Amino acid sequence: MQLDPAVEEALADPLLSASLWGMIALMGLAILLFVYMGRNVTDDRVKLMFAATIGIPAVSIASYLGLASGLTVGIVDIPGRGESVTLWGRYLTWTFSTPLILFALGLLAGTSRAKLFTVVLFDMAMCVTGLAAALTTQALWLRWAWFALSSAFFAVVLYIILVEWPRDVADRDPDVRELFDRLKVLTVVLWVGYPVIWAAGTEGLALLGTGTTALALTSWGYSLLDVGAKFVFAFLLLRFLADEPAGVTESAQVEPFVTPGDD
Repeated sequence: MQLDPAVEEALADPLLSASLWGMIALMGLAILLFVYMGRNVTDDRVKLMFAATIGIPAVSIASYLGLASGLTVGIVDIPGRGESVTLWGRYLTWTFSTPLILFALGLLAGTSRAKLFTVVLFDMAMCVTGLAAALTTQALWLRWAWFALSSAFFAVVLYIILVEWPRDVADRDPDVRELFDRLKVLTVVLWVGYPVIWAAGTEGLALLGTGTTALALTSWGYSLLDVGAKFVFAFLLLRFLADEPAGVTESAQVEPFVTPGDD
């Protein structure tokens, strides 16, 4: 596949390249580590949570490889600014990996299927509309309109994580509640960083400029958030699940998640 010269130039930049290949290496190691951590797991519900969590770096390594190879990198003509390189493949990562994060966190909280479906649906809508914001070229206000819509979907996700799920986990074992609270804070704080970087970075206000260095710094911002939101999140959760604590096993499954009334 022939890459646009501007894309080739951007991917040849050592700073930008390091933000992509470094994540490929980290996510590869994460997959091996997480599989090893779950080698002795026997409970079906814990296995499900392991599978969802291991899927996070698995999806990410594929997406980052697409970025590093230029397959999911393109050029957009931003109104009033001109042509700019966009790493639109990141939105593929978020569309498929963030639902897995929410699925694992929701299972830990013992939420209902209705709430789990809602949060995943709005999360994917958030990612898709974020992609629309990044690729819109007709008018600058349309880019920010898509961004506002994506932020509105994000608000629904935050409401479920911060309001609904704490209610669901309130009756769980103390160690489950403690871990949920830790992962909840980690997720919310880091996820808020993504729209902030978008707004300030090369796809938004371009506060650091529009050149390759600014693109690389924006990419590093996203990659560092991914380290915490994916690797640290997954490690903390799987370290807890590896011992198959009684509060999260199949026998301890919370009733609202399995009752037909939530179908």
